[in-house]
Amino acid sequence: MQLWSIEGNRQHLDGGSMFGNAPRALWQRWHKADENHRIELATRCLLAKDLLNRNVLFEAGMGAFLSPKLADRFGINEIDHRLLLSLDAAGISHEDIDAVVLSHLHFDHCGGLFSPYETDKPMRLLFPNARFFISEAAWHTANSPHIRDKPSFIPEQIQMLTESGRVELVGGARHPYFADAVQFEFSNGHTQGLMLAELHGKQRISFASDLIPGTTWVKPNITMGYDRFPELAIDEKIAYLNDKVERNVSIFYTHDPAYAISNVAQDEDGNYVSCNEVAAIENFAL
Repeated sequence: MQLWSIEGNRQHLDGGSMFGNAPRALWQRWHKADENHRIELATRCLLAKDLLNRNVLFEAGMGAFLSPKLADRFGINEIDHRLLLSLDAAGISHEDIDAVVLSHLHFDHCGGLFSPYETDKPMRLLFPNARFFISEAAWHTANSPHIRDKPSFIPEQIQMLTESGRVELVGGARHPYFADAVQFEFSNGHTQGLMLAELHGKQRISFASDLIPGTTWVKPNITMGYDRFPELAIDEKIAYLNDKVERNVSIFYTHDPAYAISNVAQDEDGNYVSCNEVAAIENFAL
């Protein structure tokens, strides 16, 4: 299989929200904030061509479905649907995608599935030939969200996915559609049922989603204000990182503004550190 990092529309979110209880004096060493105290974040996806003779997209990014007013609120400066443009640059259309694997259904991870905003026109579901793979728990959470993270879901998007008849729920580490090429693990600290996909080839790559959204967050005690259960997220991160270091699994990042993928190691003090960072991958043979 061949892999591409695929860029979605970038957003700018409040730095404090992205770093939980870490003070600005600390997090601004890692990320420069704008005049509104917001930091730049990617919404990056991973394209796998010829995965068991299929084109599989992991995540869909933010997309361009928000109205201009809401796009401004979330610091989305790109008007065009960047995911579609990025796929085109990789020589593929959304119509060519056979499967989309979604870690969860917060709108900055699934919004790219939908058409760009047009005044007085309804939003449409794109990717007409794709199945949508979501964990059972994440699907339940999206359909019955807690009041705390209810604003992270767009009911119309969940409804359109339901009406497509192409949602496939994942309840275990493997799904027959992917055979041994993809293995899943699950996390509940950020949101219940977060599904992390690990791709298997000559090396292994794990899509960390919002458990570890970027290289800065490999520090286990650095969590997000968006995490439902921060202490659980910390415990899950430690277990996840221990496993990836032991097995030398690379980590793919959805929100890191600079890097798509890296390895993780432990320094002489036992701290986790990102290493061998790569900004983008293109036609990488796994």
